[in-house]
Amino acid sequence: MLSLNSPASSRNALRDPVSLNVGGELYTTSLATLTRCRDSMLSAMFTGQSPGLRDDRGNVFIDRDGKVFRYILNYLRSSSLDLPEGFTELALLRREADFFQICPLLEEIGHREASGPLSARGGPLGAMVTVHVASKVRVLHFNLRHGPENYELRTCSVRAFTVDLFCTWRAFLALLCEHFSYRTSQGLASPRPCNPRQNRLKLEWVPKPEELPQDQYDKQRYHGLAVPHPEAKPSDDIMNVQWSACEVTDMQGFVEELLKVSLAEGFKVDLVTPDPADILNCTSLRLVKS
Repeated sequence: MLSLNSPASSRNALRDPVSLNVGGELYTTSLATLTRCRDSMLSAMFTGQSPGLRDDRGNVFIDRDGKVFRYILNYLRSSSLDLPEGFTELALLRREADFFQICPLLEEIGHREASGPLSARGGPLGAMVTVHVASKVRVLHFNLRHGPENYELRTCSVRAFTVDLFCTWRAFLALLCEHFSYRTSQGLASPRPCNPRQNRLKLEWVPKPEELPQDQYDKQRYHGLAVPHPEAKPSDDIMNVQWSACEVTDMQGFVEELLKVSLAEGFKVDLVTPDPADILNCTSLRLVKS
């Protein structure tokens, strides 16, 4: 049974330790912890600015989600947001932190949502990715200049790669656009979906052979494909990131990178053609989020 405390007696009666009943979950803590964030609603509940309820055992009752309150309480104790691996209720935790108006915690959750894996932000189960890959050899003829009026006709083969990708989850498509970059003469550039209204992404790149001069490569408007270096950090400056990016030189490398990103976000391989046992040399691939 719940009872409303009288304005004076209940607040004056609060002494350490304080027993809380949050949505049926019992906690014991101190007034100092509960009022650590002075501008929060939670602090107001225990500093005379807001009335409170007690259950039939005398515990202060708060009608909110009791299970995620443990993370709020631990944050107030240590000023650190410590979540278990694979935590999937960040949106619920944000809603509870917003209710209690704990601004530093809301900022920390915002950082986690912005930098953490998409799976921590949710995502539709059954989301699907389909990928079709192809490559084609092209022969280039170009003149190599040795001096004034001294040119040599050269021939060089390049391999052009094409990936047609469709994803029902737009947030994951955006993640792929962040992971893969075109390397151009002006630096790294992120690919963009074919149409903002569609969930399709087309990637085209041509690795530069050693025998092809850079000016001839640029003349053909070719560009390479790169992924972040394993040791690159978000804090690295842009020049270091550009020079530390790893080149994707073949289709096997692309498929390997795609699998790293998609499996980390909860996708499972659903279909591989032509040979399911040789996924890195596939021509088409389907992944489903489970």
